[in-house]
Amino acid sequence: MSQDIRDFVAPSCDLLAFGEPTHQEPAFALVRNELFARLADHGFRSIALETDRVAALTVNDYVQEGVGTFDAAMSEGFSHGFGDLAGNRQLVVWMREYNKSRPVEELLAFHGFDASTEMMSAPSPRRYLEHARDYLGIDVDLPVGDDEQWSRTEAIMDPAESVGATAAAERLRSIADDMLTTLYARAPGLIAATSHALWFRAKTHLTAGLGLLRYHKQSAQGVDQSERISRLSATRDALMAQNLLDIVDLERGPTLVFAHNSHLQRNRSEWSLAELELNWFSAGAIVDSLLGERYGFVAGSLGRSEAIGLQEPEPDTYEGLLQRDIATWGLVKEVAPARTRTDPTPRQGYFPLDKEILDVTDAVLHIHAGTTVE
Repeated sequence: MSQDIRDFVAPSCDLLAFGEPTHQEPAFALVRNELFARLADHGFRSIALETDRVAALTVNDYVQEGVGTFDAAMSEGFSHGFGDLAGNRQLVVWMREYNKSRPVEELLAFHGFDASTEMMSAPSPRRYLEHARDYLGIDVDLPVGDDEQWSRTEAIMDPAESVGATAAAERLRSIADDMLTTLYARAPGLIAATSHALWFRAKTHLTAGLGLLRYHKQSAQGVDQSERISRLSATRDALMAQNLLDIVDLERGPTLVFAHNSHLQRNRSEWSLAELELNWFSAGAIVDSLLGERYGFVAGSLGRSEAIGLQEPEPDTYEGLLQRDIATWGLVKEVAPARTRTDPTPRQGYFPLDKEILDVTDAVLHIHAGTTVE
C-alpha cells in the first residue's frame, strides 16, 4: 500500500484518470486535490473534471490569469452543480495561488471534459453556435427555434417529443459542420487577427454545439428504451473522449482526469437503472483503445461513508479486503479475489468494485471511511 501517486504513473502516461465510485462522497475530491498538488511538482500541467468543457473555460481564465472573481468561477464555471462542492472550491483556490508565482510555461490549466447534458435533459445548442458564428463574423441564420423545446425533459425521454431529428435540426447540424470547416480553413488569418486562445475557444464552443446536436439526434431514435438510453450514454462518453484527446493535443504535460469510475474504466460500463439495462463503452475505454500506454486508470473504492449512509462492507468483498489493510486511504496495484458487495442502494450512487473493472485497472485508491479521511 502507498500514498505516493508517483509509484503508479508510467513514464509514457499523458492522461492519468482517477475515478470515484460515487459523486456523493466528498472525500474523493479532497484526496484528488492532494494527488494533483503532488503531480504538479512532477510535470503535470492540467486537471480535467467531469464538468462542461465550455463552462470550465471561465474557471481556467480565473486560475491562470485572475480574470473575474472566485464566486463567478464557481457559479458559472461548473455544470451539474459541481461548483458548490467543497473539494472543487478548494481546488480552484489552490490553483489560483499556485499560478500567481509561476511563469507562463509552468501555469496549471483547468479543463472540463463533459458535455452540458444530464441523463434526462440537454440544453439548446444556441449559445455555443452563436459564439462560433460571431467569432467567424459570418451572417447566417441559425434555425434553433425556442430553446425550451430542446431543454425540457420530454425532449430526451420521449423520442416523439424530441426535436433532434427535425428538418430544422438537420439544417442546423449542416450549418455547424460548415462553420467548423470554415474555422479550420481560415485558421491562419483568424489566429493572426485574434489569438490562438480565442480561436481555440471558438472551436471549443462549436464542437460543444455539434455534440449537443448529436445527442439530441440520438434522443429522437424510436428504439427500445434501454437501447435509447444506452446510445445516449455512449454518445456522451464519445464526446468526453473527443474532449480528452483534444486536451492531450493541447497540453504541455500530463493531465490528471477526475470523474466517476463508469466514465473512466477500460471495460464496458453496465448499469441496471429501474427497469432499464444499460451498457456502453466509456470515455476511458475509448481513449485507452486509442492512446494505449499513454492512458492510466486508478479506480476509486470506498469502505464506509456517513455522508451517503454506506455501511461497513462484508469482509469477503473487495472493499472488505481493502478495509482490513488500509486505515485511512491508500493505493494498491492489485486486490485479492473476492466477491462484489451488494449492500449499496441506488440512492447512494455507489458502484462497487467487481472483477471486470479490477482486471483492467492500473491501481485502486481505497478510502476507508469517507467522512474521516485524513
